[in-house]
Amino acid sequence: MTKSLATYIALPGNTAEAFRHWHEVFGGELNLLTYSETQLEGMPFTPDPDAVAHVTLELPGGHLAGGDQMPGEAASPVEGTCYSLLYNVDTPDEARELIDKLVAGGGEVNMPFDQAPWGDWYGQVFDRFRVMWAFNVPAAK
Repeated sequence: MTKSLATYIALPGNTAEAFRHWHEVFGGELNLLTYSETQLEGMPFTPDPDAVAHVTLELPGGHLAGGDQMPGEAASPVEGTCYSLLYNVDTPDEARELIDKLVAGGGEVNMPFDQAPWGDWYGQVFDRFRVMWAFNVPAAK
């Protein structure tokens, strides 16, 4: 098995909607499993059968995973924290295209995409789920 690091995000009941939106924006391969499609025996709670038990979105260069929050689990704030999903892409045009898709889908720019003081191109956008996406394009060598 090849080692890799993935981001896992639990959302408050809208995980399916979020991952389908991200699949539209970024492409890749989406695999979504609801609790009705799993073996529920032995679960310490009775989940909503339509809730997302596990989802993955395989993207070029990495993947996201997630699920709906567990019943009784306290919601963690997504927006306004120090967390973001950083996506390194090849060109500024590719980053601008992805940012535009997130904004068109109900998001808003948090930091305009421009050349950063360290030489890379960088910008941030909150999508409609209030998840911050940061985009980085390494400076040309």
